[in-house]
Amino acid sequence: MTEIRTYESWGRYPRLKAQKIIHLKSRENIPPLNKFSCSVLPYGLGRSYGDCCLNENGILLDTASLSKIISLDEKHGILSCESGVSLADILFYIVPRGWFLPVTPGTKFVTIGGAIANDVHGKNHHQAGTFGCHVLRFELLRSDGQRFICSQDQNKTLFQATIGGLGLTGLILWADIQLRPVKCSFIEIERIRFRNIEEFIDLSSGSDKNYEYTVSWVDCTARGKYLGRGIFIRGNHADPEKYEFPKEPKLKQMVFPFDAPSIFLNKLVIQCFNSVYYNKQRKKYKQSIENYSPFFYPLDAILKWNKMYGKSGFFQYQCVIPFSNGIGSVKRILSRIAHSGNASFLAVIKIFSNIPSPGIMSFPRAGITLSLDFPNHGEKTLHFLDNLDKVVSDAGGALYPSKDARMSPNMFKSSFPNWQQFTNYIDPKFSSSFWRRVTRS
Repeated sequence: MTEIRTYESWGRYPRLKAQKIIHLKSRENIPPLNKFSCSVLPYGLGRSYGDCCLNENGILLDTASLSKIISLDEKHGILSCESGVSLADILFYIVPRGWFLPVTPGTKFVTIGGAIANDVHGKNHHQAGTFGCHVLRFELLRSDGQRFICSQDQNKTLFQATIGGLGLTGLILWADIQLRPVKCSFIEIERIRFRNIEEFIDLSSGSDKNYEYTVSWVDCTARGKYLGRGIFIRGNHADPEKYEFPKEPKLKQMVFPFDAPSIFLNKLVIQCFNSVYYNKQRKKYKQSIENYSPFFYPLDAILKWNKMYGKSGFFQYQCVIPFSNGIGSVKRILSRIAHSGNASFLAVIKIFSNIPSPGIMSFPRAGITLSLDFPNHGEKTLHFLDNLDKVVSDAGGALYPSKDARMSPNMFKSSFPNWQQFTNYIDPKFSSSFWRRVTRS
């Protein structure tokens, strides 16, 4: 029995319904978009956490059938594929052929179109920048029927607006991506316990040159001299000549079976989880060789894990703080979280480098980025996140649109000072609930 697809965001908040879903069957046969009476918006796999993938009372263009891998230049590592192809399908195809994604977010259940529209980033931003840095070209369909080949050499401004453009500049039909070579599917990993935020900074600065991938889980319930303690994770693609690898694991997946009750995520449970997770690694250093999948995508092993937060959903909160204000502001954020009881299971901290993205509206910029999940407890949670916004804004920081469901227009405009320039490239037929929310007067 085929499961009925639901069109919601991954955070399951806000609950907004589109007027109509249009399933795109092929890139050669797209219905005339300017004939519709309401706005349209592309919809991939719905892994955006907030409302940038939603279009209340409008039309969603389901790109699931635009899922062909067109070609792979195995000599130069150039992949050509339709915009609805998932990163999971791409990895299944390219890894045995000696190639890997140049940049990947924390889930492989993202489409190429979504990766471009949100200019996703990963554990290697300090060396590779954003996904958009590796996009060679794409074809963009506008609502008037015009099709544009966009690259750094062709229709450059439309290329720059579409990368990180939240699906608002038109419908991406296909794209060419520059891959990176790998010798195997395994990652050489080192995990290091750190006691506070200062140790995290030292580990980051000492790792960025020699490790392609760095990221840290942070215990956001810790206080005092342990504020910001966590596990620093760094890794490189492994060399088969140096190691005898285990057999390729059979990747197991489970499904989170139900909407968890609110008591499942109470303060005590979250504190216990954070403490146990930090202390389960007894030694300061731990080395291992692992398949790429659990390293990059640990949560993908649990399908529908968003149900863990219950029917009310949750907020993902990701900010970036410039280095000039970084440590002090991150400490204030973590301190407020620890004292509020609004702690998170899934708290991640990382350094963004100054590698520029081609995207006008790209989120990553040089600084410290912090990403956290908070159960939705209504006005209490919204008020708490507004207070975190104040810390981020005062520090000259920004919030990530693809993970947002509630930032104010003022917060958005201070996060993205180029937003008015960007409006020149929005297709007049394309809109989203997010865009209407953050640009309202």
